[in-house]
Amino acid sequence: MTESRYRTASQLGASSAVPASPDDAVLETVENVQADVDYLARFACPEFTSLCPVTGQPDFGHLVIDYAPDALLVESKSLKLFLQSFRNHGAFHEETTVMIGRRIVEAAAPRWLRIGGYWYPRGGIPIDVFWQTGAPPEGLWVPDQGVAPYRGRG
Repeated sequence: MTESRYRTASQLGASSAVPASPDDAVLETVENVQADVDYLARFACPEFTSLCPVTGQPDFGHLVIDYAPDALLVESKSLKLFLQSFRNHGAFHEETTVMIGRRIVEAAAPRWLRIGGYWYPRGGIPIDVFWQTGAPPEGLWVPDQGVAPYRGRG
């Protein structure tokens, strides 16, 4: 592994503050040395938080991000900081989920991406939001995201 692969990852290995907002966050990428192979990478964030844009109350969700990288990989520390930047950001579940997916696509230009936002109830109604860039590459193994539907006390 050469250092040049990681030259765009300035947050990796350094002390980095959580950005004040998603607009201030920088999603960094690194070279995908396996770019000749179709494979799926998954990020799971089971304790995602943001704010309700109306009440300012916290919203909690479980995000699952699956993507088939092309030339670039999403650097995971920068993704963590980006996701943490939503803690003081007010937006509806739908807007937040799609915004995260679109920002990853903008930064890394993957062959394919899907995001599942499994949100805990707001006003007694759980909201699940799903977005993807299109059909997955042919032959790509895409496992179930593994998040059960919300059942309350079940």
